[in-house]
Amino acid sequence: MSGGGDDDPDFRRSAIGCLDRLYSFARSLTRSRVAAEDLVQETYVRALRAANRPTDPAGVRPWLFTILHNVWKNERRRRQPDSFDADPALLRAVAAAHPTPEDALDHESVADKMWRSIEALPDSYREVVLLRFSQGLTYREIAEILDCPAGTVMSRLARARALIIEAARPSREVRRVSGRH
Repeated sequence: MSGGGDDDPDFRRSAIGCLDRLYSFARSLTRSRVAAEDLVQETYVRALRAANRPTDPAGVRPWLFTILHNVWKNERRRRQPDSFDADPALLRAVAAAHPTPEDALDHESVADKMWRSIEALPDSYREVVLLRFSQGLTYREIAEILDCPAGTVMSRLARARALIIEAARPSREVRRVSGRH
């Protein structure tokens, strides 16, 4: 990392190239178009003010995601200091969620069902899933962004997958109605 002036064209080009991905991640975190736009704007403001920026263009994307995640996390802590970590009751509710027979007959696409399952995950799991599968970041990059060990990233990802799979399973009543056992 080295200090780069506001006139550094390589940095600006790399940073602007990340805009769509940053917005997509911000939108998933905030669940709001306006809040996502504000979050991305604040990320770029902080990045441009930073004295130490990545000199390697490949390092710009994870660095910007780290800034975005930290801004979002700090804003959430400021607003809801006691509710940042995953709520165990919410985890149990997500894992126990089963579709009703009406849901089973619904012709909703698999992608829509998956997205609903991801949206229902606690923040710490949802952000890992989004960074890995939506943004294509490595475990190491995600660990740097979230400021946690890579093993924690892998563990959260495994738990998130299990919750998504459990939420997607039809209940026994639905299996019986549909003739599956």
